[in-house]
Amino acid sequence: MKLEEFQAKKLFGEYGIPVPDGIMVTTAEEARSAAEKIECPVVVKAQVQAGGRGKAGGVKLAGTPAEAYMAAESILGMDIKSFRVERLLVDPAVSIAGEYYVGITIDRRKKLPVMMASASGGVDIEKVAAETPDQIFFQDINPERGLRSFEARQIAFLLFPDKKKALAAASIMMKLWDCFHGVDASLVEINPLAELEDGSIIALDAKIVLDDNAMFKHPFMEEMRLPTPSEKKELDAKSHGLSYVQLEGDIGCMVNGAGLAMATMDIIKHLGGTPANFLDIGGSSSPEKVIHAMELLVSDSNVKAVFINVFGGITRCDDVATGLVAALQEIRTDIPPLVIRLTGTNEEEGIRILSDFGITALKDMTEGAREAIRLAGEGGCS
Repeated sequence: MKLEEFQAKKLFGEYGIPVPDGIMVTTAEEARSAAEKIECPVVVKAQVQAGGRGKAGGVKLAGTPAEAYMAAESILGMDIKSFRVERLLVDPAVSIAGEYYVGITIDRRKKLPVMMASASGGVDIEKVAAETPDQIFFQDINPERGLRSFEARQIAFLLFPDKKKALAAASIMMKLWDCFHGVDASLVEINPLAELEDGSIIALDAKIVLDDNAMFKHPFMEEMRLPTPSEKKELDAKSHGLSYVQLEGDIGCMVNGAGLAMATMDIIKHLGGTPANFLDIGGSSSPEKVIHAMELLVSDSNVKAVFINVFGGITRCDDVATGLVAALQEIRTDIPPLVIRLTGTNEEEGIRILSDFGITALKDMTEGAREAIRLAGEGGCS
């Protein structure tokens, strides 16, 4: 779960990391009031779960409350990387002497948390890693004992030769680890970690990605969830016992079992197609679950064809077929062409149910994937 900047800064503040005293707003009038309260100049920033806000025009400096109002008017409703701007953060503007980067994430190869730091802050760290990797410093963190103070100081002195500034940065790094560990994050990031003209060190931006698998340990975190449209679908699917992840292709996939889902997406990609989703109806599927799965698939306007790939073990093919027939009768919107592959428990009964409804089911997975790709390539015309 990704937090927006105003939420991440709130958490940083709770862990003692210095952040600007900003105000989250949702209207231009609220932005004007926030600017009056903070005292101008202020920075008005779009709150979306994506980078590149500044380049997209989602970050504006305002010298007066009236300018803050105008900035908010121009930013609210913007589309930034497919995210509609509905919230803004009004922060006090500060005089910056230098910009740095500090972040903690998981090194999948070493299976350890790792701190990354660079004197090249304020830009995409991925760009720095690709073009000037020698400018990034790394510190592996033993998860049992955490980031130790001398490790933080070693990194901090690589960024700040001045002792006072380095110790201030090291303190922030230690608190950043406390936050990472305390909320079970998969990523915490300060970009930029700013040196102000008065010599103080402050987190001007904040990014936190929480591990969904640890959310049960932090119930209050669920209240912070601001789901994107695709995440709303995923949460809705979960409430109906489905596993759904939206992708960017044009072939909708409905399968039973995560392994079969991966194999189905693999074969579609191997044959030249692009899956539009990962949709697992589970090991035991009622007709009602299949109906909801179909509704999820057809709600994606990018889907040009649907490949339903069922291997009946615990899941009965006749249950899936009954659910499909019910779904096709119930859904009133246009349904993309269907390719159905049924094999396994009660497959003959499932095939008969579909046949009586006018649908021919296949038994070969590769043949089904190839047909779905053909139909999607024809723009969804059967």
